[in-house]
Amino acid sequence: MATTSAATSSAQYSTKIIKAGALLGDTRRLFAHWDRTRPTRENLGRIRTENLFGKASRSRVQDILIIFRQRYLSDPAIANALATLVQRGFPSRSLDRILYFHAAQSDPLLHDTVTEILAPLYWSGVSEVSPTHIYAALRDWTYGGRTAAKWSEPTTRRVAEGLLATLRDFGVLAGTVNKRIVTPVLPVEAFAYVAFFLSERERSGDKLLNSPEWQLFFLSSEAVERLFIEAHQRRLVEYQAAGRIVRVEFPTSSIVEYARALLERAH
Repeated sequence: MATTSAATSSAQYSTKIIKAGALLGDTRRLFAHWDRTRPTRENLGRIRTENLFGKASRSRVQDILIIFRQRYLSDPAIANALATLVQRGFPSRSLDRILYFHAAQSDPLLHDTVTEILAPLYWSGVSEVSPTHIYAALRDWTYGGRTAAKWSEPTTRRVAEGLLATLRDFGVLAGTVNKRIVTPVLPVEAFAYVAFFLSERERSGDKLLNSPEWQLFFLSSEAVERLFIEAHQRRLVEYQAAGRIVRVEFPTSSIVEYARALLERAH
């Protein structure tokens, strides 16, 4: 399973978020019609032909499919796991958190906006987030060489607006013009899925417990441990800790199998 994340990517920020958003409804529609026996290319060709998303123009469909390729389709195992969850009725609240996680893993700009801008605000007790705040940070990142090219002021503002709207739709922020950080709620089934994904990269239990990726959900190490204990009680993982020695084991070896296991326990 591919485990490259935005946190370890050397890719510079792009402006794709302007054309994307959370696209939660379209994502569910995509995976509801995904044929797990067919390769990605064939699935996308059929979806294009059938105009599954009901968009007015082919260019808009193409924009959406490019985003889906980036977020969810680079690894066939991930695509099949998500299709399994959607087609077998995984709870929406948990599914949306998983889709947000994959979107953030695939997009360094979305990832770093949460971990470098929102998370420090959250931990300092600040919940209000204004477009000006995001714009100022993006402008600094542009001048610091973190974008593929220098963004103009209008482009920077559009990217800031796109980020805020996307994070609102993913449930990370709430509000209309000025946004506020939402108190994070990560259902244990979604937590267990994310932990399984991260375990492919964080090879020790201690590294998994303290992974910086939990900042995407504003979780402290103590909160992560509480979720591991709950997941252990629900028989989603085997979790044992004694001081700095942490052991985490999962009941399956593949993410598709683990998606099935989560569904069995969710129902």
